[in-house]
Amino acid sequence: MNPTDLKQASPWQLAERAHAMNPSAIREILKVTERPGILNFAGGLPAPETFPVDAMRAACATVLAEGSAIARPSLQYASSEGLPELRQWVATELGKQGAQVSADQVLITTGSQQGLDLIAKVLLDKGSRLLVESPTYLGALQAFTPMQPAVESVESDMGGVSASALRSALQKGERPRFMYLLPNFQNPTGRTMDEARRQAVIDVCREHGLPIVEDNPYGELWFDAPPPAPLLARWPEGVVYLGSFSKILAPGLRLGYIVAPPALYPKLLQAKQAADLHTPGFNQRVVAEVIKDGFLDRHVPTIRARYHAQRDAILAALARELGPTGAEWTQPVGGMFVWVRLPEGLNAQALLPKAVDAGMAFVPGAPFFADEPDARALRLSFVTSTPEQIDQGMAALGQVVRAAMQG
Repeated sequence: MNPTDLKQASPWQLAERAHAMNPSAIREILKVTERPGILNFAGGLPAPETFPVDAMRAACATVLAEGSAIARPSLQYASSEGLPELRQWVATELGKQGAQVSADQVLITTGSQQGLDLIAKVLLDKGSRLLVESPTYLGALQAFTPMQPAVESVESDMGGVSASALRSALQKGERPRFMYLLPNFQNPTGRTMDEARRQAVIDVCREHGLPIVEDNPYGELWFDAPPPAPLLARWPEGVVYLGSFSKILAPGLRLGYIVAPPALYPKLLQAKQAADLHTPGFNQRVVAEVIKDGFLDRHVPTIRARYHAQRDAILAALARELGPTGAEWTQPVGGMFVWVRLPEGLNAQALLPKAVDAGMAFVPGAPFFADEPDARALRLSFVTSTPEQIDQGMAALGQVVRAAMQG
């Protein structure tokens, strides 16, 4: 063996689950959007103009002043469960939505993405059935896949997962470990489950003993009216609920939470302890300081108003630019995303390089499907662009689509 071969040989053997790990398609696309002048509709990022910098700065100063030289609680190790004040705040807020939970059921996580990872570790085995909507959140699929479950999509429409299709899926094979749902302003489609659909899905799940993981990072970002009560309020012992501070404060804080039934909570806590001991205590204390006096009641409406105007701008631009082509898109009543289905015969992945050359970027829809992808679908995030930029970006997209249709 020559010296070159020695340098290339690796003593490391990957675990079987590591081979199932894949890079985020969105993260890879975001690298393309770093080119100067690209209008980025790809990333699911909240608008930085909504970050409460002044409130954060003041809270940091307050938190750092707490304690004494021999006891700086904000910079010390913290409990794995999370800051008691923050856990109580979560329980109180959910109570206002009809979900009667205890602070003892709340586990503060390092972003809600960690919540998905902990749930996967605790509930999934190799080959165990797992049900998801079609399409579903790409980050959830990334969290679940290393556990090597058998992921199955259930037929869904613009109202979310079909209760009848769910019932059919449960009548064959072993019972799935859980179903993963995003009822409010779903990523990637922007769709919302209405009251009747939520109750129908809950009825089927209760009948078959199918637990639900309810992911709700966007629920506060409604435009005209709040969404229906969470699934958690309808079946507290059968639903694990995920929430986040990323979209209503700032994603850089990496602060989320799990609300779990008492029977499941201890194992999630143990998985959390093994992962990182605890979510950064400083971040938790800063957020608790910011929100303690009802700050979010004043702050979140400003985010809603901003996103509402941007939603209106992108729907108008899509009607103008893609309406004549026969393309279709969702009409979100909250959140950050519009889901577009291109005219028959077009492929979103193939169009992406042409769109980037024209000065805009989107996310092709295929990675959001657990099984059979829809090559015509793409996701647009509208909240980091001004109405003027939205007009420019949709004009560029329309130009690319029309050119592709002409061959």
